[in-house]
Amino acid sequence: MTKSKIISHLPPCIVNGRNEAGCDEAGRGCLAGPVVAAAVILPDDFSHADINDSKQLTERQREELATMIKESAMDWAIGIVDNEEIDSINILRASILAMHRALDGLKMPPGAVAVDGNKFTPWKDIPWQTVVKGDGKFANIAAASILAKTHRDKLMKEFALKYPQYGWEINKGYPTKVHRAAIAQYGPTPLHRMSFRLLDNQLTLF
Repeated sequence: MTKSKIISHLPPCIVNGRNEAGCDEAGRGCLAGPVVAAAVILPDDFSHADINDSKQLTERQREELATMIKESAMDWAIGIVDNEEIDSINILRASILAMHRALDGLKMPPGAVAVDGNKFTPWKDIPWQTVVKGDGKFANIAAASILAKTHRDKLMKEFALKYPQYGWEINKGYPTKVHRAAIAQYGPTPLHRMSFRLLDNQLTLF
């Protein structure tokens, strides 16, 4: 695997010895599809030079690292909130809900939670901390970002088989010119987030 030009070894977590779960989400800014979160508990002695924020990695690097993370982690889980739930409760709440669902999926109860960004709400009675740009600072958050991204990308590629006009196998539901042009031509699908501004002139289109 080609080593990232940006990263060296990230510390595995914020607090050692507490089975700290790192959390991150993917797909918050998309026009279609779910928001997906991951929770990952890494060993305290975990180290890997290529672990980094998923956005700084190639697709091939993410896929290879995802396999390694699943094999190396003490525990990991995925949480999903679909587009209808996003429209119902808003994307911020949906992102946090996806992280809560990922944490619910862990078989090993975490002693602490570290979350990428600056927004979270309490999960059970477990202590937690938000870390701005945490996916580039701590390995467990970076690992969560990689698992969330790879899982969501796989889902969007599967959805693209049913709705091939929108280019989701490439844009993954993000607001690219190709995606917006397809919405203008074909209209939204049942997977689009209708609470989002799909087009600048959408009020006259839908």
